[in-house]
Amino acid sequence: MQLQEAAYLAGLHALWDKAWPPELPRKPHYPLGEIAISEHLREWARRQPEKPACIFYGTEISYAELDRLSDRFAVLLTEHGVRRGDRIAVFLPNCPQFMIAFFGILKLGCVHVPVNPLFREAELAYELNDTAAEVVICLDALLPVLRKVRRETSVKTVFVTGFADFMPAEPSFPAPSAVLQPRLPAGEGESELMPALAAALGPVPEIVPDLEAVAALNYTGGTTGMPKGCVHTQGDMLYTAATSLATSFALTPDDVVVNFVPIFWIAGEDTGLLFPIVAGATVVLMARWDPVGFMAAVERYQASFSYLLVDNTVEVLQHERVRDFDLTSLKRVRVSSFVKKLNPEFRRRWRELTGGTMVEAAWGMTETHTMDSFSVGMQQDDFDLLSQPVFVGLPQAGTEFKICDFETGALKPLGEEGEICMRSPSLMKGYWNKPEATAEAIRGGFLHTGDIGVIDTEGYLHFLGRRKEMLKVKGMSVFPAEIEALLGQHPAIAGSGVIGREDAERGQVPVAYICLNPAAAEQPDEAALTAWCKARMAAYKVPEIRIVPALPMTATGKVKKEELRTL
Repeated sequence: MQLQEAAYLAGLHALWDKAWPPELPRKPHYPLGEIAISEHLREWARRQPEKPACIFYGTEISYAELDRLSDRFAVLLTEHGVRRGDRIAVFLPNCPQFMIAFFGILKLGCVHVPVNPLFREAELAYELNDTAAEVVICLDALLPVLRKVRRETSVKTVFVTGFADFMPAEPSFPAPSAVLQPRLPAGEGESELMPALAAALGPVPEIVPDLEAVAALNYTGGTTGMPKGCVHTQGDMLYTAATSLATSFALTPDDVVVNFVPIFWIAGEDTGLLFPIVAGATVVLMARWDPVGFMAAVERYQASFSYLLVDNTVEVLQHERVRDFDLTSLKRVRVSSFVKKLNPEFRRRWRELTGGTMVEAAWGMTETHTMDSFSVGMQQDDFDLLSQPVFVGLPQAGTEFKICDFETGALKPLGEEGEICMRSPSLMKGYWNKPEATAEAIRGGFLHTGDIGVIDTEGYLHFLGRRKEMLKVKGMSVFPAEIEALLGQHPAIAGSGVIGREDAERGQVPVAYICLNPAAAEQPDEAALTAWCKARMAAYKVPEIRIVPALPMTATGKVKKEELRTL
């Protein structure tokens, strides 16, 4: 008998209501009301102007200063002909300039395009061309990559900045060597960001924020080619913040958050930028992960909150200097399990060290702005950790899950595996410039995720794996089809198939099986192909190369990847 969706969802809502932790609010928490993200910054700047919004290795940027600098950035963009709806590429790692650009872009009603600073030339050119971005904010150290592809793109304006623009003479906690490098100047046809901000003295554009207008293109890899831009609005951002502030990330203006997670990545955007600023808290921004720097920052600023990978917490627990630092202020930690998985022993040791409890953050995707489930309040007797496999808890308020048959789309009864489908106010409005992919992914208002899951008889969601071919390499998403698309640009490669190999240190490693074109002028070996890949893709995507005489193919011309696994 086929299940009816209305009755199915009504039954789930009854289970979710029953399982909801009584100490948690059942509605999203909007600290300042349902106003735009950009207006949150303006209002907190009015209420607490001197309070640090961001601390970068000792340099403090107050709410008033962040508001002022992002206003200047909006003026600067206007002076360069930028108008509402234009896409602005932000090619930066974690630094205050990222936050300045983010809020300036939103204030002007433009579209924030965060670009992975690990990208190589081909990846960068693809994203710039896909968005038709004419303005790029670039880290000085990344200029060589941008300069190689700029002529292939529509980029007209480049603003250059560097870590040194905000680094204090004496960092307040250890900084990585890359952050301490001398400043590289802008070149011909490039402008220095900070002097340009200082000279942008015109009136701030009076743009009425629109919560439903396109505000960001957050790129995710795809299983059918190059990455896709997920179209998100300020409304998506606000809903994600409001639901997470009610459950997993219950921040207030009294909180200090230490964040090293890359804020170009949507999870880092949430945890290191959106959530702290919407809540009026302070974020101590680290350029990258460093256990000693992290511990020193927690102690120095009495940090109360952080989002980490389980791998990071284990590194802290095992560090020879862990007893040199007081970490007892860190009462709330949310984690994600990628290579290492959260277990009762790790939780026990963390509680002994800090007094706080490690809790898995959420299940989510770039398409949904992440943070779609929560497991806070489910830690009694390690209920969450003993309810495996991969317990991800309950949907956030306003979000719904269902489990469907992958092939037919029919609803699956509770306890049966199938495809996780979800709908939420933060669901992307579509894939940028890809209507067919959008129609395939979003059906009947639900996103068909391609992930395998099960909803148990108590209503809790369990994530069982990814039917898609996505790999997780040290927590970073790697899509075989993207690697295959890049390999297809090599003149000597006739075909390729990429699969994952399990690895104790990296989680997974991509392995590319390659068939060469015998008519090619040169026949590269594995070392040459590896070097070619390193020059064209981020280091974590570079596959191990296996040259084979032929690839196992189906009758319709697809690589039989299950047969590659036998190799």
